[in-house]
Amino acid sequence: MFALTNKPDMGARFYAGLTQLSTCPERGTDATKVLQHLAGVLVETYLIFDKPDETMAASFDKLAHMLGSEPYSGELWPRALPPAHMIDHETERGRQAARVFFEEWLDCAFEFHNLMLTLVHNVLVSWEREGYPRAETFRLLIECTRRCMSFEIAAQELCDVVIERKVAFSGWSLGDCITALSGVAGRRMALCVNVESCEIFKGCDIPYNLDRVVYVMTKEAVRLGVPAGTDWRFGLAANDMPINAPVDLINGLEPYCKSFFRAIKLDGYFDQSVSCAKAAGRMIAVASGGELPEIEPAIAKPLAMAAMTESYKYVCRDAASLGM
Repeated sequence: MFALTNKPDMGARFYAGLTQLSTCPERGTDATKVLQHLAGVLVETYLIFDKPDETMAASFDKLAHMLGSEPYSGELWPRALPPAHMIDHETERGRQAARVFFEEWLDCAFEFHNLMLTLVHNVLVSWEREGYPRAETFRLLIECTRRCMSFEIAAQELCDVVIERKVAFSGWSLGDCITALSGVAGRRMALCVNVESCEIFKGCDIPYNLDRVVYVMTKEAVRLGVPAGTDWRFGLAANDMPINAPVDLINGLEPYCKSFFRAIKLDGYFDQSVSCAKAAGRMIAVASGGELPEIEPAIAKPLAMAAMTESYKYVCRDAASLGM
């Protein structure tokens, strides 16, 4: 028999922990970060169940009933949501917090999920008293939650695609898989920026818009056990080397990526780039993990970096040559 958990105390401690994650001495508590952490918590609870997408939809319906309000249905204002790489980062922090607290939970997973819904309800209602309409904060929470779920599902599915189809039937190595996923991530990132921002940079001087996607890949790899360090950019092409994108590998994988993104309705190039970068980081961990890795981390890291950066520059070069 399960011992009953002190639910009010657990909920209060959990919210205090999330608030601490979102607070800095200079600016106080960042409500946007709190929403992203709550989104990560919800996604982690959905993944406990056999059909997480259906659980997510049902939880939104239940939250709407608890709040007595549907989410805001109009167009979101510009920059209402953080950029995709920050949503991935902050929601992952929320997921990690949920895993830590779930270890203390003594009741069933369904009860834990209900406690999290109650926590979200209480937070949104309390914020309304401070001037944040619940319909709008509910909509922002839903958007962050959906993106977090999309990034996680995409990372899983894209890794499965390259292993089950490309390794099994096309003879790809794990190095090819890392290169292809990284290359698609770099290409999708280049497609989402205008030509003025799409720089054909030199050496390790990576532009900011690409560096955001590199950050996603490296964080995912390190989170799954790849040693952190400064060797990610070691071995990138020198300034006088021609652009050398893995075009064949990208062409072999990108149709599967496009089909999958259409299926989950992940339309933005930046979101797609983050998904592929997250999958690439996960594949680096697969190839470089264990006592006898198939590819040493010191090789897998710059391999992924080179594929991502060279693919980015390849798109930028074509855009510049066409006067786009």
